[in-house]
Amino acid sequence: MKTVKEIAVAIENKPGRLSEVSDLLAANGVNILGLTVRTAGKSGAMNFICTDPARVVNILESAGYRPSQEDILAVEIPHHPGGLNAILKSLKLASINVEYLYTCMGCSGSGEGSIMLLAVDNLAAAHDVLAREWIKLYGEELYSF
Repeated sequence: MKTVKEIAVAIENKPGRLSEVSDLLAANGVNILGLTVRTAGKSGAMNFICTDPARVVNILESAGYRPSQEDILAVEIPHHPGGLNAILKSLKLASINVEYLYTCMGCSGSGEGSIMLLAVDNLAAAHDVLAREWIKLYGEELYSF
């Protein structure tokens, strides 16, 4: 099954905290490929896909953060009206819930489409459904984009 490792790290919802993590990763030669940040009150969460996720976990832990990892899907979205819905409708028909999604930054797929990162409530079933629908799925090759 093709999946990618998403790293999640809790951060304070204060000016500069996101920049601190980004600076730490940049200083260690890590490229962030996709990113989403959510806040609630004084806390927040930064979820991202990057080059060399195992190394990034070590970098973050050494800096005092407590990162976690989760497998998520990386899928190519066709670039035409309804392209996103081709993915979402397939998941809906299989009763698979999309917990959240975001796109890769500067990552294009094999065609003209973009690459979307998906967290779902049933990873294996979502992978199978999308593969049957000829949706292109990415694994570790995404880290070298």
